[in-house]
Amino acid sequence: MWVTEECKNSFMEMKWKKVHRYIVFKIDEGSKLVTVDKVGAAGEGYDDLAASLPEDDCRYAVFDFDFVTVDNCRKSKIFFIAWAPSTSKIRAKMLYATSKDGIRRALDGIHYEVQATDPTEMGFDVIKDRAK
Repeated sequence: MWVTEECKNSFMEMKWKKVHRYIVFKIDEGSKLVTVDKVGAAGEGYDDLAASLPEDDCRYAVFDFDFVTVDNCRKSKIFFIAWAPSTSKIRAKMLYATSKDGIRRALDGIHYEVQATDPTEMGFDVIKDRAK
């Protein structure tokens, strides 16, 4: 599996320039490339990311979570989400599971990883708890 330059560039724009709030990636089985499926603008939130994930197919996503610590410091953590709903095809689940480490290595700067098979496993409360 190859990660396209578009994926790496979009991730760097999110990480350094804060242009995007989230990025959804998909695997093109024909070309064996990981490509950008959707990009969320800086003003979008976590609910927009969750709504953009398909109910019956796998995806990878990265989310830039901004928060304020108990010491009143602004921080940002990048979450990697491996989305594999139970209704997706077994072939897709296998493909995404075996390709996950490759995309994680290509996207340098991820702080936390969340694996989800339904929306409750990647709820906003899960993200908040992990970032503390």
